[in-house]
Amino acid sequence: MTDLLYLNAANAVLDKNPGALHKIHDLYHGDWKRAWDSRFSRYLVKKSAVVDAAIFRARQKLVDPEKEWKKLKADKIEIITINDKKYPKLLKHIPDPPFILYIRGSLDYCAKLCIAVVGTRTLSDYGKRTAPHIVGLLASAGCTIISGLADGIDTLAHKTALEAGGGTIAVLGTGIDDRSIFPQRNLKLAKSIIASGGALISEYAPGTNGTKYTFPQRNRIISGLSKGTLVIEAGIKSGSIITANCALDQNRDVFAVPGNIFSRTSEGTNAIIKKGAALVTHAQDILDVYDIKTKTANTIRAENETESLLLSVLGAEPLPLDEIVRATGLNPSEAGAALVVMELSNKVRNLGNGKYTLRN
Repeated sequence: MTDLLYLNAANAVLDKNPGALHKIHDLYHGDWKRAWDSRFSRYLVKKSAVVDAAIFRARQKLVDPEKEWKKLKADKIEIITINDKKYPKLLKHIPDPPFILYIRGSLDYCAKLCIAVVGTRTLSDYGKRTAPHIVGLLASAGCTIISGLADGIDTLAHKTALEAGGGTIAVLGTGIDDRSIFPQRNLKLAKSIIASGGALISEYAPGTNGTKYTFPQRNRIISGLSKGTLVIEAGIKSGSIITANCALDQNRDVFAVPGNIFSRTSEGTNAIIKKGAALVTHAQDILDVYDIKTKTANTIRAENETESLLLSVLGAEPLPLDEIVRATGLNPSEAGAALVVMELSNKVRNLGNGKYTLRN
């Protein structure tokens, strides 16, 4: 435990420069107590220049290794290093694997086929329909869904995996303690992921806030944990495209859902398809790559006459409630109440703004 205690403290001092851990480990032959006592900061290198050691010495004076260790225990955060047997095998083989991983939850789902799902934070109705359509079937087929807990596609991917009874893992560009999780509105989702048998993962110490550098840096972990990366709705210069490029650098599969040629959130996905990413319109397109076959989905059955009417007008295209009412002849309150029940029984999907589709 002593080595991990001082390793964690060193990482807290390094803040957003965890890549230096590999070098410090080699210099001190894994003796983190000796590294801590020897002012390891003078060996740190950033780009081609030596980091101002005085900055790190000042930080080190503010970090109490014992107190930092207690924070881990309070949030049930586990530390593993690249030398541990539990360290995910796929991640170990990327060009720049993280030396340290902080984990809340279980890594058991890493043993399954992991597929990263990434995309825009400002998803359209198309994205709201596409992500559940593909991710739900991937999760039902036994795939672990890896994403970044961000707004938009990430959030929808995690939620869809949970709804399908599948496994999902979130990789953060912040610390994984409650206060550091970003966005904070996804704290409940994060805890649901842990409760379901999944995990939160980060290379950053508790208390680390995200920056424009930490989120792109964590993307290599998202793709590195996964056999393939699926991009759903992404701008041409988005973090999702960074993740796709990481996957290519790691010699992993890249998949993309084609999008509207007039939409900015489709420019990135359409561009990577042109460069060779596999075009995906159905989950089976991905599952076929890994020789996984799925059973034909069960037909949705109506429980009463009202549901039968609603099922007769709903399809893959979103319909607003007023059109549903007009087409079925039901009054708005009756249709709305029935749709709520059908949503709870996984027959329809509420896309927001009063629009509904059949659940794929």
